[in-house]
Amino acid sequence: MSLDRFDAAIITTLLKNSRATGLELSKEVGLSPSACARRIQQLETDGYITGSQATIDLDRIGFRVTVIVTLTLAQQTEEAMEEFERAVAKFPSVLWCFLMSGTGDYIMSIAARDVRDYERIHKEQLSCLPGVSKLHSSFALREVVRRPAPAHLKTIIGSVTRDV
Repeated sequence: MSLDRFDAAIITTLLKNSRATGLELSKEVGLSPSACARRIQQLETDGYITGSQATIDLDRIGFRVTVIVTLTLAQQTEEAMEEFERAVAKFPSVLWCFLMSGTGDYIMSIAARDVRDYERIHKEQLSCLPGVSKLHSSFALREVVRRPAPAHLKTIIGSVTRDV
């Protein structure tokens, strides 16, 4: 499926307000509520929309420290990477983890209550991850920008859509 202008409008509207009602969404994109619902279902089936979630203020719920961790594995074999990835996926303190090019193999973000809590996470979880040879932690001072998608997404989607 390629996207048309209605699909693009649905996606950009949902990025602005993922809690928009079907009626609000249909008015915004210029479709009936039932047509809008069918398109959302198709966008989910085709993998354009992969879920929705609330954005939580971690500081307000007691996670006041964000740590960016770069890890290097002793071996970069497929088996070593798969074993590491299975293990890291089990730790709830890991907010996200990416396989990287460059100096480190993986980069991840950790949510911790405070420095002591991060020390515990480091001892009990990170240092026990299989195959890790080097671990570097950097403490975030403050979040500057967080977006669910590029701010210019409407322009990007417009370049890959088909006309209706």
